[in-house]
Amino acid sequence: MATRRIREFLDGSAVRYVTISHSRAYTAEETARSTHLPAEEMAKTVIVRLDGRLAMAVVPALKNVDLELLRRQTGAADVKLAHEADFCGSFVGCQLGTAPPFGNLFGIETFLDRDLARKAGIAFEAGTHTDVIVMRMADYLRLARPTQVRISVDPVGAEVHAMEI
Repeated sequence: MATRRIREFLDGSAVRYVTISHSRAYTAEETARSTHLPAEEMAKTVIVRLDGRLAMAVVPALKNVDLELLRRQTGAADVKLAHEADFCGSFVGCQLGTAPPFGNLFGIETFLDRDLARKAGIAFEAGTHTDVIVMRMADYLRLARPTQVRISVDPVGAEVHAMEI
């Protein structure tokens, strides 16, 4: 079941959403396949360090965070992926690797990729490896108040792989 914290937040904000239970999945891409949701609308939350502070970078499931783009977009001098040890206690009530893309609930800044922000809806892990929440993007933007930036890129080799098919 989705974490109580995210459900209470959404319910208290009078937002319409759907919770989908699915078989255990450990990546946003696996979750999209398991739930039959479009991978373009499935959000992947990546925890990063910007000048030493934790932040969320939210990109489409099939994309990667470009740390150099994130550095330029945020004006940070130092940007790197956070290690599990850096944030394992930061997302109370969430299983490791399932933080919903609401940094404001956890006291950290959220950066949302512009490509994802243009979608009608957003789907994301709801604090567990077996639950997804789907909601309108307009509601997500209003509640999460993320900074919209261009930070996603195709995985290395994706273009070559697509040409081989």
